[in-house]
Amino acid sequence: MAAEKVYIVGIGDDGVEGMTAHARRLVEAADVLVGPESCGPLMPVGLRSRLVAAANLEELVERIEAGGQKRIVVLASGDPLFYGTARYVCSKLGKDRFEVVPHVSSMQLAFARVKESWEDAFLANLAGQSIERVIDRVRSSDTAGLFTSDQWPAPAVARALLDEGVDSFQAYVCENLGSPDERVTQGSLAEIAKDSFASPNVMILVRKARVADKPGHVGTRLFGNPDECFLQSRPKRGLLTPSEVRSLALAELGLKTTSVMWDVGAGSGSVGLEAARIAGDGSVYAIEMDPDDHSLIRENAARFGVTNLHPVLGRAPEAWQSLPDPDAIYVGGSGRDVAMLVEQAWARLKQGGRLVTACNSIENLAAVHSLLRARSGDAAYWMVNIARGIEQLDRIRFEAINPIFLIAATKPA
Repeated sequence: MAAEKVYIVGIGDDGVEGMTAHARRLVEAADVLVGPESCGPLMPVGLRSRLVAAANLEELVERIEAGGQKRIVVLASGDPLFYGTARYVCSKLGKDRFEVVPHVSSMQLAFARVKESWEDAFLANLAGQSIERVIDRVRSSDTAGLFTSDQWPAPAVARALLDEGVDSFQAYVCENLGSPDERVTQGSLAEIAKDSFASPNVMILVRKARVADKPGHVGTRLFGNPDECFLQSRPKRGLLTPSEVRSLALAELGLKTTSVMWDVGAGSGSVGLEAARIAGDGSVYAIEMDPDDHSLIRENAARFGVTNLHPVLGRAPEAWQSLPDPDAIYVGGSGRDVAMLVEQAWARLKQGGRLVTACNSIENLAAVHSLLRARSGDAAYWMVNIARGIEQLDRIRFEAINPIFLIAATKPA
């Protein structure tokens, strides 16, 4: 005889009273209620005797299997499929045995309380997550929602973010959502780091307008410094040339200590800055048309102690008209005019000089390929696929960055 259908029903801090009529009928009709002990006070007195506590997910599965033909309802906080129990029990016992009846997630409630959209937010549960990975993702987000944990309560998260130079967020800590003693605390990360909160809670981070994070440290490598060493602007964070691609591009530029180089579409200047370190007795001109990024190039150069990097504010090719002819050129950016910039930059490149460009679309790759193939006999092409290893508990998983096409060519004598 087939096992009885098991319902996984979401419940909030407002208990049964906050459930839909359908969910409440399922709970009241159950022979056995399975869930954490914290669900007990949320139940009417008459239902509490039916609650069989499960301290963890493994024990929860055991309680369900021991239920036999009884009508079992599993109680789970909020939406059982949003960092909840449903995914685990379905993977262990099979999806066909279960029906999921969600409640409003505490994450949804938290975003509603602070009146921020969460459709593009980075969301994470800090239980069992690497804080380094979370901080890295927060760096590149405008909005983030975090389920805090015993190991990483809100004040500890705020301190960890500040230690890594992530200080450009307004923070909200939302406690006991949906219950009579609900509380939402708003403040800077420095203020949150000094406070204390009921656990568990939800932490919402909203980036302040046009504020850049301060790097947690200055890179000590000659080149290939970690991405987080550089000041980057919002909302363009994430367009920085990744350190692995930057290293390959700098190697292909063939720089000497006395080289003159152009970094066209420099952004926050990471490629040009590291090129200036390699060409210590030469000059690097970082050409950028965005005034905010132009300012960041100056700030990054000052932080790294680089004096031979010269930020140039303006739109290429007009901005390079008065610059000395270069021994090497790097053309970055993802705009449609990459091929045009490569063509005009090539005209100024010295004989025997190297040009390297990075493209993130097939269309730009094809256009630059057609152009350089007709002008150089040694044009070379790479599709760079990089996946960075991330530790999760006792395992390593890999998270891919966007593929980038890298093209390099030498101008013949």
